[in-house]
Amino acid sequence: MSGTIDTILSRRSIREYTQGKITREEIATILDAGRWAPSGLNNQPWRFIVIQEKDTRKKLAECTHYGNIVSNAPLLIAVYLDQAAMYNRTKDLQAIGAAIQNMLLACCELGLGAVWLGEILNQKDKVNLILSCPESMELMAVLAIGHPAEKNAVSSRKELRDICYEESYAEAWK
Repeated sequence: MSGTIDTILSRRSIREYTQGKITREEIATILDAGRWAPSGLNNQPWRFIVIQEKDTRKKLAECTHYGNIVSNAPLLIAVYLDQAAMYNRTKDLQAIGAAIQNMLLACCELGLGAVWLGEILNQKDKVNLILSCPESMELMAVLAIGHPAEKNAVSSRKELRDICYEESYAEAWK
């Protein structure tokens, strides 16, 4: 298989990290992967906030049930939808998802672990205050990133025959 397919199939959500340093070059690579995601009309509606300061991570940890992950990850990237750049909400949300997936795959390729956190969205107003974000920015996710403490995380997926169909929903994939 290709390197890309191998990366896609080996990526896992990693929630425990060592305190190893993530270089600025690695961070730039992750951000570049996000910005090269497809978007409708190439409007690129995403905005990223890089968070490494321990005090900021602690404040953000108080905004989620997954505070331990947030406070222990050496790097967080808050992913926002710039509502001023929107042209179609559905397409823009899809673009944000593509940007996030690209960043997660970049982390995997770099040997870093990452997890996409969504529960923190329940406290998006608090997060926006902590990160000094204007109301025009809508929080979409926070990525927790670090050198994985756990190796060879195991995951499973449904069989293709359980989720895929041929020509219509009435004909299961064989």
